[in-house]
Amino acid sequence: MAVWIQAQQLQGDALHQMQSLYGQHFPIEVRHYLSQWIEGQLWDVIDLENPQEEFKAKRLLDSLIQELQNKAEHQVGEDGFLLKIKLGHYASQLKSTYDRCPLELVRCIKHILYTEQRLVREATNSSSPVGGMMDSMSQKYQQINQAFEELRLMTQDTENDLRKLQHNQEYFIIQYQESLRIQAQLTSLATLPPADRQLREPALLSKRATVESWLTREANTLQKYRLDLAEKHQKTLQLLRKQQTIILDDELIQWKRRQQLAGNGGPPEGGLDILQSWCEKLAETIWQNRQQIRRAEHLRQQLPIPGPIEELLNELNSTITDIISALVTSTFIIEKQPPQVLKTQTKFAATVRLLVGGKLNVHMNPPQVKATIISEQQAKALLKNENTRNDSSGEILNNNCVMEYHQTTGTLSAHFRNMSLKRIKRSDRRGAESVTEEKFTILFESQFSVGGNELVFQVKTLSLPVVVIVHGSQDNNATATVLWDNAFAEPGRVPFLVPDKVLWPQLCDAINMKYKAEVQSNRGLSEENLVFLAQKAFSISSNNPDDYRNMTMTWSQFNRESLPGRNFTFWQWFDGVMELTKKHLKPHWNDGAILGFVNKQQAQDMLMSKPNGTFLLRFSDSEIGGITIAWRMVWNLMPYTTKDFSIRSLADRISDLNHLLFLYPDRPKDEVFSKYYTPPLSKAVDGYVKPFLFICPAVLLLRFSLPSLSTPLSTHQFSLCGNI
Repeated sequence: MAVWIQAQQLQGDALHQMQSLYGQHFPIEVRHYLSQWIEGQLWDVIDLENPQEEFKAKRLLDSLIQELQNKAEHQVGEDGFLLKIKLGHYASQLKSTYDRCPLELVRCIKHILYTEQRLVREATNSSSPVGGMMDSMSQKYQQINQAFEELRLMTQDTENDLRKLQHNQEYFIIQYQESLRIQAQLTSLATLPPADRQLREPALLSKRATVESWLTREANTLQKYRLDLAEKHQKTLQLLRKQQTIILDDELIQWKRRQQLAGNGGPPEGGLDILQSWCEKLAETIWQNRQQIRRAEHLRQQLPIPGPIEELLNELNSTITDIISALVTSTFIIEKQPPQVLKTQTKFAATVRLLVGGKLNVHMNPPQVKATIISEQQAKALLKNENTRNDSSGEILNNNCVMEYHQTTGTLSAHFRNMSLKRIKRSDRRGAESVTEEKFTILFESQFSVGGNELVFQVKTLSLPVVVIVHGSQDNNATATVLWDNAFAEPGRVPFLVPDKVLWPQLCDAINMKYKAEVQSNRGLSEENLVFLAQKAFSISSNNPDDYRNMTMTWSQFNRESLPGRNFTFWQWFDGVMELTKKHLKPHWNDGAILGFVNKQQAQDMLMSKPNGTFLLRFSDSEIGGITIAWRMVWNLMPYTTKDFSIRSLADRISDLNHLLFLYPDRPKDEVFSKYYTPPLSKAVDGYVKPFLFICPAVLLLRFSLPSLSTPLSTHQFSLCGNI
C-alpha cells in the first residue's frame, strides 16, 4: 500500500494530476478502500494485446468486485451505512462498465498505477528505475519477476547454445564420415598395382591428415561447447533453486500461515492466483531446462568424447529432478481446509489443489486423491518417512475424489463435498489431557506422472490439526485446543507441538482476533477490556496494563483449571461471552452500548457518581454467557442468557424497565435502544393477535387476545409476581 500512502501526500500540480486519473471509469474511493488489494495484484503479467488473456482479466475484474462487496458488507454505524451503499454502487458500476471488456480495466489500472508511481518518484526526487508496471508497486514482487525475466533470458541463451552445439556436432559427424570414407579408399589401394597406388596414395594421405587435424581441433571445440553449456545450466539451476526457495519456503509458507490464522478469525489468506502463476513459471522454466539437459545428454551419447562432461550432465540431471520434485510435492496443497472441530456423523468439505497441474498437463490423465484421518503420532511417523502401514485412525466416507481441471481458471483441484467421519479410533491420552485436546489431521494423497511417464510423483499433504468431537457440548473445549494451536504453532514444527505457555500480550492478540471474527465486528477488545481479562485470568487487581506485559499464561490456566471460586475455565467464560454477543448483542456491542468487561465492584464505583436511573451493561462473572444490568441506586439484575433473549430481546427488556433512564455515562436509553425496540402490534390476522411479553421489575405481565365471532377482541391480563 506504500504507493497510495505516498500519493495522498502529493501537493500542488502533482496532486491535481493524480486526482485527474479518477472518475466514473474508476472512482478514487475504490482506489482508496482497496489500495492494498490493488497493489498486490500482478497486472503486468497480462498481455493487453493478446485476446486469449481476457479470461485472466475477467478473473481480476470479478475479484475486484468481490473485494468491493466484502468491504461494503463490513461497514457499520451511520457513516458506514452510507459508505456501504456507495461501495455497492461502485461494484455494480464497474461490472457494468468492464464486464464485456475486462482487458480495458487492466489497461486503466496499469495507467493509474504507473502515473502515480511517476508522480511520487518525481516528488521525492527518487532516481530508482521504474522496473515494471504493477509489480514495481511491491519490491518483493518486483524482485521475483525480475528473477523470472533473468531465468527466461538464461534459458533462451542455453537454447541458442544448444542449437549451435547440435549444428556443429552434425557437421563434425559429416566430417568424421568423410574421414572414414578416405580411410576406406586408402585401404582399397592395397588391391591396386603399385604404380596406381603411388599415384593416388599421397593425395588421400594428405586429405586424411587435413580432415583428422580438423576433427581433433573440432572435438576439443565441441568439448568446450559442452562444458560451457553445462556451466550455464549450473548457473540457471542455482538461480532456479533460489527463486523456488523464495516462492515455496517464503511466499507459500506465509500463505499457509495466513490460512492457519484465518482459522482463528484472522483476515482471509488471499487467493492462490499469484502463487500459482509463479509456480507455473517455475514449472515451465524447470521443464525447459530439463529438456535441454536431456538433449545435451543425447548429443553426448551420439558422439562420445572423453572428458568430465558425462559426470557434469549426470549431476545436472539429478539436480533438475530434485528441483521439479520439490516443486510438485510442495504445490500439492489444501486450498480449503476441513473444519478443525470435526463432529462424527456430520458432513464436511475440503478442497485440494495442485498449483502446477495445468502447466505439467497432469489433467490429461486426472489423478485421484484419497483422504484419510490419522493421529498425531502417525503424522510424526509420516514426516519421518517411517512405515505407517497405511494405518488410519478412523473411517471417512466419500473419501476419494478425482482432480478436475477448470479451463477458465487454469486450476487443477479436487473438491471433497460430502465427506463424513463415520468413526474415530483414539489413542491413550497423556496425564490430564482430555478427548478435546487430542489432535488428528486429514492426510490427502495422490499419485500421477508427468512428461509421458518420465517422472512419477507420490504427493501427500496434511491438513491443519483437527479435534474430533461426538457431541455439541464438546465444541467449546475443542475450539480452545484449535485456537491455541493456530495462534502459537511454529513453522516447521513436529506435529503438533505447541508451547505450553505464552506471553499474555500474545494471547490477547489471539482472543481479540477470535472475538472480532465471531462477533463480526470491527470493534475489538480495548486495552481496558484486556486488563479486565488479565485480572480474571491471573486473579490480580492491578489496573496497569504494563503489569501484565511480561506475564505468561499456561494452557492449563487457559482451559484446564477452573477460575477461583468457579466451576468453569477462563476460556469457557470468554467463549460464552462471544456466543452471547454473536447471537443476541452484536448491534449493541457495535454501538458501544455494552461496556461488558466490568466487574461488579467497578460497576458500582462507576455508577455512584451518576444520577439515579443511570445503568450499564456488563457480562456476568458468575454465569457463562450471561449479561446483567447494573443501575443507580445500585442494583444488579440476575444475568440474562441466550435462553432469555430467545424470548425477548435486550432492547425490549431495557424498554420494559422504567427505572432505567440513562445508559452510562449520560445517554438517554431511548436514544440508544429505541431503533431496536419491537414495533407495536400489527392488525389482527384471521382474528388473532400475536402474544407478547411485557416485563417490569417486579411483575411479569402476559398479554394475549382471544378471537370472538361477534364481539371485538377482548384482552385478558395475567400477572405473575416474583423476584427477578
